[in-house]
Amino acid sequence: MAGSVLQGEGFAVSFSNREVTAWGGLALFKQMLDSLGLRQASAGWGLPEPKSNRGYAPLQLIEQFIVSIWCGACRFAHAETVRMDSTLVRLFGWTKAAGHKAIMRLFARFDMLTNERVQAEVYRWFFGKISALKQVTLDIDSTVITRNGAQEGAARGYNPNRQGRASHHPLLAFVAEARMVANFWLRPGTAHSANNILRFLESTLHHLGDKTVGLLRADSGFFDEAILAALEGKRIPYIIAARLTQPLQRTIYQATGWWALEAGLELTELRYQATGWDIERRLIVVRQSVKRKTAPGKTLSLFAHDPHIQGWRYGAFVTTLDLPMVEVWRTYRGRADCENRIKELKADFGLDAFNMRDFWATEAALGFAMLAYNLMSLFRQAVLRCRIQHTLSTLHGLVLAVGGSWHQDASQNKLMLSVPRRKRAWFAGLWANASAPPVIHGLQSG
Repeated sequence: MAGSVLQGEGFAVSFSNREVTAWGGLALFKQMLDSLGLRQASAGWGLPEPKSNRGYAPLQLIEQFIVSIWCGACRFAHAETVRMDSTLVRLFGWTKAAGHKAIMRLFARFDMLTNERVQAEVYRWFFGKISALKQVTLDIDSTVITRNGAQEGAARGYNPNRQGRASHHPLLAFVAEARMVANFWLRPGTAHSANNILRFLESTLHHLGDKTVGLLRADSGFFDEAILAALEGKRIPYIIAARLTQPLQRTIYQATGWWALEAGLELTELRYQATGWDIERRLIVVRQSVKRKTAPGKTLSLFAHDPHIQGWRYGAFVTTLDLPMVEVWRTYRGRADCENRIKELKADFGLDAFNMRDFWATEAALGFAMLAYNLMSLFRQAVLRCRIQHTLSTLHGLVLAVGGSWHQDASQNKLMLSVPRRKRAWFAGLWANASAPPVIHGLQSG
């Protein structure tokens, strides 16, 4: 069959036994992993070993999973693409690629304690490699993942887009400056936004190692005395959006000293002590006219009869920062970027698609999907070093989807890449970046 020819209209198709890949640009990714020492570090992660002597090495399965995601996989079955690519198999040094069910069996061997231990090792290794990060801005958020089927932990809870559907409600922490994930916990769909947040915070701080949290930002789902007191006890500065409870609405209604930043945008500052609080805290209140095209916030429902009050949308933020109130508000607005990170995780990294029947298996798979995301973020900042933070799908066309094949002389072990002559110097520069210790240039401002 290899010698046969298929005739078309003005062209012909034949067959070749030569090993070719559409993902030759992943050689850069492999070089970056080698410079990071991934394989050496993974020996201390305590990955669950296979039950059979003929089973695949756990690290190979993790590598296959991550490489599959980088090639566009958002479901386990998509990993077959990498399995069938013998050029990538040789590039990563796998004797034989595993099927996607072997990857799923690995994750099925994880339980709660194994997840916690392994992920702690992974995060501490990863952030330990980024010496440029000394002080970080931590953004805490949760998201809803709709589930179809009978996955463990999927339950009917708050689901704004598909009401009444079963879901999971994971908790995430992001390092704003580097656009990286600092922690991920899967939770049942019935979990409140702030459920188990104090343990999650301790876990996140452990993941960051010697990094100092210079600021923590969170939305109103985390507006709770226990959280505020815990942050103050740890001397972690914070800005947290306030829930517009009835007592707070009354306080805002009586507020004076509004300062106009511009037409239709005003701020004021007050001291506020909610019921159950031991102390007063600083509160920045922002109101925007409903006539503005984009006026976030909520109306004060207690004063629906007052036309002047209903002409504004309000937002309030409790903080320990000593900055001017407009700077507090602007600093908090930077937190909106974590919503973009969640969208990216869902679109390109299978956050809402990699799931298994067992709860802890799903959390394990998503934990390593977070590692795939962090490595991508490191790649685009330390290797590409460009101002634009390209999504994974954009990176495919920019640098990863490069035709490649091994040199016909197998003894040379040389991967031949189909890179246009005018771009070869650029690619060689990327190779030098991938080979060096990771240095993140132009860290994003929190």
